[in-house]
Amino acid sequence: MRRTSRSTRTAVLAAGLVAALAAGPLAVPAFAASASPPAAPVPAASAPAASGPDAEALAAAIAGLPDHDATAALLRVGGDGTWRGTAGVRDVRTGAPALENARFRAGSVTKVVTAALVLQLAAEGRVDLDGTVQHYLPGLLDDRFEPVTVRQLLNYTSGLRPGSSLGDTVEEGYPHRFETLTPRQVVADAVAQGPAYAPGTRQTYGNIHYTVLGLLVEKVTGDSYAHQAAVRIFRPLGMRGSSFPAGADPRIHGPHNRGYDWIDGRLVDVTDWNMSDRFAAGDLISTTADLERLLVGLFRGRVVPEPQLREMFTLPDVPGARYGAGLERFEVNGREIWGKTGSRPGYTAAIAATRDLSRTLVYSVNSTDSKGDGQQSAAQRFAYPAFNR
Repeated sequence: MRRTSRSTRTAVLAAGLVAALAAGPLAVPAFAASASPPAAPVPAASAPAASGPDAEALAAAIAGLPDHDATAALLRVGGDGTWRGTAGVRDVRTGAPALENARFRAGSVTKVVTAALVLQLAAEGRVDLDGTVQHYLPGLLDDRFEPVTVRQLLNYTSGLRPGSSLGDTVEEGYPHRFETLTPRQVVADAVAQGPAYAPGTRQTYGNIHYTVLGLLVEKVTGDSYAHQAAVRIFRPLGMRGSSFPAGADPRIHGPHNRGYDWIDGRLVDVTDWNMSDRFAAGDLISTTADLERLLVGLFRGRVVPEPQLREMFTLPDVPGARYGAGLERFEVNGREIWGKTGSRPGYTAAIAATRDLSRTLVYSVNSTDSKGDGQQSAAQRFAYPAFNR
């Protein structure tokens, strides 16, 4: 279809969203009554249908955007055959089509970068995974805490409680979106609450473990976490669209699709937001192409060498464990998948792959409920079709 036709249809669909921004809640039927813009799947070097991605299911997943749940979606499926898809709008006010090369907030996918940095330092002999926080960051934990190892931080078994935040939901955080909460303040609040349980006895997913790991990286290297990520991971892999905000900068620099969230029945632009409190646990800005480079490079051993790489695919021996160092184990349509999801207001992202890289997936979705049910909904809508054969 010609570009002019696609842009026109997209603008028509976006009109309902513009009304929501200006006047109040938007009912789902308003989307259903509109003509759906064509998705933009661009197959490249596809494998035979029996083994390659299910293009029909993937195209159906992104068809009809924008809708009540998402304003844009970017998908990259690889491995045995490839598939690309871009749908939705860059800005609901203008109806401009979504950008395929858009930068976005990757949320907790950041933890994969942090784990890789720590494991690189372990491979260099600068960090002992059985060494303790008390050794590397003396004075950070008080006497109520038993020794907490680096490995226990990596696999979420440290027993640390969540630290302070500027709001647990988008609604709570929105009025404070330009305020600053430093990683040290977050950790100090967590420590003040005392341990939740003895280290190594339970697995509790949370940002606090990786906030401490970011501080550890800075202490061991004598450098900023962001610069270490750039020189050790982004530059070697050619991740030119990946970065961390400078301090409290709330903007996404470079091309990006704007993010929105439903707040009090209105669709609100939440693109600009100071994420400095998320630090090494969730502050990454990236692109789908860059995250695909990270995913493939990591699984091929180009980022973290063996045996340290095995830590990422090893679950701790505690009940119900699902996370290794930075990666989560999933089962999708009977296949074992390793990956990581992440979300920030207006954005949800994921990287996932089979261990042998026969199927890979990266997506960024401009979810309108990214910190609520939107993250799981995005996984069901976009990840499952990628792994259904």
